[in-house]
Amino acid sequence: MADSFSKKENFKKKQQKLKEKTAKREERKTNNNKGKGLDEMFLYVDANGQLTSTPPDQQDREGINLDDIQLGAAPIEAEETVKTGVVTFLSDKGYGFITEAGSQENIFFHENNCAHQVKKGNKVSFEKERSPKGFSAINIQIVK
Repeated sequence: MADSFSKKENFKKKQQKLKEKTAKREERKTNNNKGKGLDEMFLYVDANGQLTSTPPDQQDREGINLDDIQLGAAPIEAEETVKTGVVTFLSDKGYGFITEAGSQENIFFHENNCAHQVKKGNKVSFEKERSPKGFSAINIQIVK
């Protein structure tokens, strides 16, 4: 029995794919990047922030002062310690929230940190303290 036209075409396609696959395999063998030297693996950053394979010249380094380089995290700038705000919420249990005047941020407080009895709507001055659950207000004083 003779093969049908579609069987012959499928056979030709399989043979073509096989040839392409072997050609790709041979190409990968010839262009193998394994075994590069250590110098070929380094990349450098130039003055414009672009990656380059050429090392920087000594002339480029003259403008850099090593004393100006800061290692580690950026220093924290001191901010004002006493802040002002308005008591926006006060619970019967003794806690509440102060809305800070500058940032409109709500800060938790407890009446144990108040010098005087505070009420909702009072303008107060306070200090911010970082607590495990966020910021809290301490040393709360009523501003007149």
